[in-house]
Amino acid sequence: MTPQLQQAIRLLQLSSLELQNEIQDALDSNMMLEVNEEDSDNEASTESPSSQIESPVDTETEDSSQDFEPESEMLSSDTVGDTIPDELPVDSSWDDIYEAPLPTSAVGPGEDGNFDYQGSNEESLRDHLSWQLEMSHFSDTDRVIAESMIDAIDENGYLGTSLEDIHSSLLQALPELEFDEVEAVLHQIQNFDPLGVAAKDLRECLLIQLRQLPAETEWIKQATQLLTDHFDLLAKRDYNQLSRKLRLDDDNLKSVVQLILSLNPRPGGAISTSNTEYVIPDVYVRKLNGQWRVELNPDIAPKLRVNPYYASLVQRGNASSDNVSLKSHLQEARWFLKSLQSRNDTLLKVASRIVERQRDFFEHGQEAMKPMVLHDIAEEVSMHESTISRVTNKKYLHSPRGIFELKYFFSSHVTSDEGDEYSSTAIHALIKKLVAAEEARKPLSDSKIANLLADQGINVARRTIAKYREALNIPPSNQRKRLA
Repeated sequence: MTPQLQQAIRLLQLSSLELQNEIQDALDSNMMLEVNEEDSDNEASTESPSSQIESPVDTETEDSSQDFEPESEMLSSDTVGDTIPDELPVDSSWDDIYEAPLPTSAVGPGEDGNFDYQGSNEESLRDHLSWQLEMSHFSDTDRVIAESMIDAIDENGYLGTSLEDIHSSLLQALPELEFDEVEAVLHQIQNFDPLGVAAKDLRECLLIQLRQLPAETEWIKQATQLLTDHFDLLAKRDYNQLSRKLRLDDDNLKSVVQLILSLNPRPGGAISTSNTEYVIPDVYVRKLNGQWRVELNPDIAPKLRVNPYYASLVQRGNASSDNVSLKSHLQEARWFLKSLQSRNDTLLKVASRIVERQRDFFEHGQEAMKPMVLHDIAEEVSMHESTISRVTNKKYLHSPRGIFELKYFFSSHVTSDEGDEYSSTAIHALIKKLVAAEEARKPLSDSKIANLLADQGINVARRTIAKYREALNIPPSNQRKRLA
């Protein structure tokens, strides 16, 4: 595989954010490349990759394959070699042609000298609790105990170590420490924000939060009694027993349970430590005048071109080191632009074929999703399945129904009694629909869902239903039981 082909394939599998970094590295390391400021306003450039190529999908025409033909040649393992410039030596190594790009961290802030901080500024739960500890009035001994407890609190806000173990671990430094002192510090930390933190289990977590509510809160007394004396019945969703134990009718019991459900079972999750991941759509899908139109996002990358001044400095027949360097940079710049062009054309063509095949999904939703595998698209665009896999990886499509990764549209299939094929995505949607419509007191079991789908001609095994249900984060029937 030639270095040029390696670069083209690598660009093909980059996400939009990774592509922006790659383009910035190329601009920093190659004097021949520059942003085409003139054509940025006009959104057109002869040297830059195409950013807006529309492919109409006629919803009223059965065969609309002609609507998806791109305006330039696609990138494939069979044809990419024909696009390599003659000047480039194809039998040399990667390092002989391409100079190592500057690391992103070496890029300057610009003429104004200002940097924008790109790291995470979110506070961890431990930092949040430690800050409150510093603001509280603790003795030196209690502060040591509190620091040990904070270290033992997990990301959900629960105390992951028993008080006995914490007491034992502190005896070496504090030989006269009493267990009651450890318990007293725990109660103080349990008053920290977020409410319910430092609980030993779920029951205690919910009780801590209830105690922080105003005394006049409706049903708070019954909710406290339920958690204190009958938590096991609540966990089993045995509402008949709870009604008898608490002497409440269904409506009142429902109010008590709703109060408990309003509490946070994972208080630590309120203090986020995860970095936000942004999704930039690579492709837009819109319906205009009854046709679905597919176009690339023009804002993914800047328009690039070869710097005409530096290109004019290259002299034929000049073997000086400066001229050889200029020529190498020029060849590298031209190939980079061609690789970007091929990436965009390939992405557009693949996305257009996906939209064409999944037109019913955009019209009617998930239940209309058709089964489709990589081989189906690969055959239509005359590419290898590995190329389709690279194109659809970490690429996102923006449509009236939301933003989806291109891989989302590929799924296995189940054949009905009539010979029709249903995608696993459509079956997922049907399961969600059935569960949403089930009776609150008598939720559907996996076997019952399988029978209901069989009534529609879709034969799915019970174990497959269970697997799909778990993938949808739907709990089993015994955990879905609730008061009407």
